[in-house]
Amino acid sequence: MFFRLPAAACAVALSLVVSSCTSSSDLLSEAATSSAKPVAATASNRDCLARAMFFESHRSSREGLVAVGTVVMNRVNSGEYPDTICGVVGQKNQFAPGVMTRKMDSKALPDVMAAADAVLAGERHPMVQNAKFFHTAGLNFSYPNMHYVLKAGGNAFYEKRGREERAAKGVRPQSQLVAAGRVEGKQARVQVAAAPQSQPQPQPERFGTPQPGPAVPQMQTANASVSADPATDALSFAIDQAKADAIGALILDQTRTVSID
Repeated sequence: MFFRLPAAACAVALSLVVSSCTSSSDLLSEAATSSAKPVAATASNRDCLARAMFFESHRSSREGLVAVGTVVMNRVNSGEYPDTICGVVGQKNQFAPGVMTRKMDSKALPDVMAAADAVLAGERHPMVQNAKFFHTAGLNFSYPNMHYVLKAGGNAFYEKRGREERAAKGVRPQSQLVAAGRVEGKQARVQVAAAPQSQPQPQPERFGTPQPGPAVPQMQTANASVSADPATDALSFAIDQAKADAIGALILDQTRTVSID
């Protein structure tokens, strides 16, 4: 049985009491952020949390980074895992291989550190809720206790539900995350796709094959008067009909009857 230190227990209780939602356009895409009690932004906390976020999520997805950070903090506060950030991230076989030793070498590192600072300051992904697990999105497992809550940053996040909880609440499979609106950016993409378009929009090339462009009006030549230079006429010739053979005469005057002996 695990016992929490009083300060940690207090942090959990306060996080439940003061939990709230605020809109933030630069924090999470199409989602509100929930808040918890800040955690000391020590050098070790920042480094360990950033490492988990750096190696476990697409660094172009802030939503995915914050979701991974939320899982780390859920484990810290759970009583089932080490009660420090570095203890959770460094636990054997739980996060990416070499997560504590590999070099974080990317132009996105400032964004990752900013996301880690936000999580330490209390930011949480609201859809992760109490989930403490995730795996690469798209992988499928046959365990019946996996209740999925979010897909973001290339990961699928889930809770483990016991038999009684499954009987009472059921579980959400990974395949239903889109329908439940729990895929990052889904709402924005649907809005763009459903927006009416009054005029046809140019289509980008797909797979290297140019798409048809707008119709180009064809030149009208039925009533056009063309003055050609006789010196440059093509397929024209002069002929002495008296000397033409039977075939030549037929070409010049198709009404003549030609007899060939």
